Amino acid sequence: MAATPTPHNIAVTGGTKNSRSLPSRVVPPLELPASVDELAREAAALLGWDGVVLPEMAMLGRKVCVVAKLRTDVHAERIAMGFGPVADRATVDTWTWPEFAGTAPAAAAEIIGVIAVGRHWRTAMASAVPFARYGEAAMVLPSPAVLTEDYVVNCLPRARAYGLAVVTADPNAMIDLDLEGRTERILLDEDPISRWMNEMVYEHLLAVTEVPADVD
Repeated sequence: MAATPTPHNIAVTGGTKNSRSLPSRVVPPLELPASVDELAREAAALLGWDGVVLPEMAMLGRKVCVVAKLRTDVHAERIAMGFGPVADRATVDTWTWPEFAGTAPAAAAEIIGVIAVGRHWRTAMASAVPFARYGEAAMVLPSPAVLTEDYVVNCLPRARAYGLAVVTADPNAMIDLDLEGRTERILLDEDPISRWMNEMVYEHLLAVTEVPADVD
């Protein structure tokens, strides 16, 4: 005899029929208490990163806020040589080749640090880690996101290993430092990626800052 099909609204467990279980409670996603740019500015001030906090930008496939300064002397020299920011990555790659070392323009931006603002630590960490190989990096999270076992057990050990600083923002957008960044980690030397990053930051600095007249 053919088996009787089980109705879709009945679950079979251990040979008994039970009413279909209700879906688990859906937890609403955490919300940022202020804009990404505002939180990044507050975090930079808390971390003591003295520089221009650029609006969130996409770099290396991540969305981050870069804190940087314009090297006005290098900028003046580059303008005099006709070398403004270069966005073409293939061109910038050649600047690190030994045969072009003597003719490549100097880096015109000083990158103080990179900040990733996210609603969840995994997203923010994925954005911040690639930049921690070259310098200071931090992530900003809503304060409820750090009051979980997942954050304590999984996030904090990774953040310490990568040398990331963690800044929290409460529902009133008041910020606090939850973890200091580690500055003694081993950093990569200048390479094609860092040179291209510098050109992107250089371009954004010129777009949002007022350059002194004597270097124009």
